[in-house]
Amino acid sequence: MSEPDVPVLEGEDLDGLIRRVDPDRWLSSRFIGDLEARADVVALYAFDHELARAPRVASNALLGEMRLTWWREALEEIFEGRHVRHHPAAQALAQTVARRGLAREPLETLIDARYRELDPEPMSEAELLDWARDTGGLVAQLAAQVLDPASEAKMALAGGSAWALGKRLADHPDLRPTFLKVIHAARSASRNLSVAAFPAVAHAALAGRPASNDFARRLRLTIAVARGKI
Repeated sequence: MSEPDVPVLEGEDLDGLIRRVDPDRWLSSRFIGDLEARADVVALYAFDHELARAPRVASNALLGEMRLTWWREALEEIFEGRHVRHHPAAQALAQTVARRGLAREPLETLIDARYRELDPEPMSEAELLDWARDTGGLVAQLAAQVLDPASEAKMALAGGSAWALGKRLADHPDLRPTFLKVIHAARSASRNLSVAAFPAVAHAALAGRPASNDFARRLRLTIAVARGKI
């Protein structure tokens, strides 16, 4: 299968890519002091970004499925110890999996969750909650695991889910009641994360809020990290 188009600009690394396409999570990653751990978390964000692109850039559902299959094949290469295809996000994910001993199942789930986006039928509330959990929520859980293997990483699930739902509010304001339930749960759960693991959910402090200037966003994140509370 041919390689999907790589959205990295000439001379741009994955950190630069995430800064450009995923500013909320890029900002939260600035609070990770360990540079290797930060790079591993950014690799997870880059993988998730590529999966999110698959339904958006494909002209039809079949092409979207082909893109997701391409990434499933990349995971097979990573976990079977084969040569990993030449793609920045795939290469970085392979290094992260090797360093952190990440399991294959949650990464497969991230792929599976994107198939629902290929269906034009609106999601029910239950489907939306499952989608948010298995996309932004699961990435946050994996990030927390990377940042502090001793922490209860599942406590990051609600924060990541709230952030994922918050990204849809501008186009779907009817989701606000569902979002409010999830962000309430996230605020409670995030208090159980260690200081080291908290940046995995810090970006949820920006979820569902009107776009503001960069200084205001950084200040809000700084306060959230200082308090250990979304």
